[in-house]
Amino acid sequence: MKKLRQIIKHAVEDEGNRLLMASSPIFIMHLLTVGVLFTGFSSTAVIALAVTYVVRVFALTAGFHRYFSHRSFKTSRVFQFIMAWVGTSAAQLGPMWWAANHRHHHQHSDQPEDIHSPVVRSAFWAHIGWILCRAYGSIQHDRIKDLNKYPELRFIDRFHILPVLSLIGLLYALGSGLNAAYPQLNTSGMQLVMWGFFLSTILVYHVTFCVNSVTHIVGKKRFNNHDESRNSWWVALLTFGEGWHNNHHRWPLSARQGMYWWELDLSYLLLRGLEKIGLVWDLNVYPKSIYAEAERGTKDKGKT
Repeated sequence: MKKLRQIIKHAVEDEGNRLLMASSPIFIMHLLTVGVLFTGFSSTAVIALAVTYVVRVFALTAGFHRYFSHRSFKTSRVFQFIMAWVGTSAAQLGPMWWAANHRHHHQHSDQPEDIHSPVVRSAFWAHIGWILCRAYGSIQHDRIKDLNKYPELRFIDRFHILPVLSLIGLLYALGSGLNAAYPQLNTSGMQLVMWGFFLSTILVYHVTFCVNSVTHIVGKKRFNNHDESRNSWWVALLTFGEGWHNNHHRWPLSARQGMYWWELDLSYLLLRGLEKIGLVWDLNVYPKSIYAEAERGTKDKGKT
């Protein structure tokens, strides 16, 4: 609880000069979630919320993070495009921007150069403040030379609003169609947009942002990574495995982040399913030496 209180305390300290004005789209996104109060409730809206949350969290964790940032598995160019499009519909810009910043984070984790370290600055800055800063809006192409060769990825990053609009349009059309065909469902186009896009997007924002903020402050350290990355079971639960962050920082090339069966990693399980049907292949995992290191660390802690 003490550490959680520190997070809240740091959230209000000395960040005003780092943020954009309230006209930023991310502020507008938060304000528009109020629309769910005016479009009503339905089971269909809850389903839309759940589906768009699950699909986009997976596209971000397995696609933007484990594939585009760390190249921890292989896939076809078609499925690569699908992951990029769906992930970009989460309104966190495109895969090239995302991967470039994440690679930089690993290179300078919790050092002064790290652009979203809660250790160097504050939990609020790491969670959302850095995203509101114009200084980090451009793509650092020198960090993603392997991705620059794909014109379709450059297109998505340049026109990152298109996947967002496509999801909004799909939800509106689905809601309107269901309202016309099955009025007893008590849904509408605007209802599904509010629940399936705006509310869902805000939830996706904050659970994925917790990986930058919470898992560098709260949790357990299995490895001494020379940074403050930590394992957090509840962040892992919300983000489909991303909360095993100390594991990940020890071996970023692994498509699996939970090391043991009790460390639930839903993204990895889904990737295994996609592997069985041939959509992905060559999934990297932790080598035996990393497991041996983890075992040695457990024994050393038991002696103290």
